[in-house]
Amino acid sequence: MFTLRGVTKRFKAGEVALDGIDLEIRPGERVAFIGPSGAGKTTLFRVLNCTLKPTDGEFRIDGEDVAGLRGRRLRETRRKIGTVYQHHNLVGRLRVVHNVLAGRLGTWGALRALQSLVRPAELEAAGAVLARVGILEKLFSRTDDLSGGERQRVAIARLLIQDPSAILADEPVSSVDPSLAEGIVKLLVRLSEEGRKTLAMNLHGVDLAFGHFPRVVGVRQGRILFDRAPEDISPADLEALYPPKMEEARRDFLSFAAVPDSEPIRVSGGHPG
Repeated sequence: MFTLRGVTKRFKAGEVALDGIDLEIRPGERVAFIGPSGAGKTTLFRVLNCTLKPTDGEFRIDGEDVAGLRGRRLRETRRKIGTVYQHHNLVGRLRVVHNVLAGRLGTWGALRALQSLVRPAELEAAGAVLARVGILEKLFSRTDDLSGGERQRVAIARLLIQDPSAILADEPVSSVDPSLAEGIVKLLVRLSEEGRKTLAMNLHGVDLAFGHFPRVVGVRQGRILFDRAPEDISPADLEALYPPKMEEARRDFLSFAAVPDSEPIRVSGGHPG
């Protein structure tokens, strides 16, 4: 699905956000990315969804060099990738149905999009995806009246109606109550499995990354420090990933990783063949 070879991203101020990234994500894989804030994870996802172009290196989606894509071909490639953001990127004053149908904008013309604001198009499809995320009753609610967890489910429903081949979730649970985070991660994993979609997720919580993903990638200072199954990630790996000043985060990660050999960490799923 995604192939990166030596991908570097520099910004105008001279900041190097990605530094020689080599990465391959196969169709149907579930991959979690962890690392401290500012490590480059969000920049990496913006490259993966074609929002940013690499400064150097090679980036391919489904074997096609993204650097050579223009116009319609680039739009078609972008439609293959759906992104769930930390802050939802919803229009609060609109009703839920309109935010969900925004997932169709990549295929609609301008006239149909405007008409849908007056009389929602594909109402049945919008209801179907809201039912899948468990909030069908919110179809005509104002989006800014919803809770944080409900808004994130609207964002996921918008992604589902887009029907991408790959789902990128950039810190999807950072703005919700910790008690809801597990449910949202489980929902995204289930939806990716049902639709046989690639799922890549940026996470701060090691319990979520280790508990739901068969592959975990550690990113720091724009570089990949490790790319392994959770049971193969050592305390030394996590010490290298998190700087000493982040003592609380390091303690959380190390305590989770310090599972006795007799009780190996178990995760569901595995690498697709």
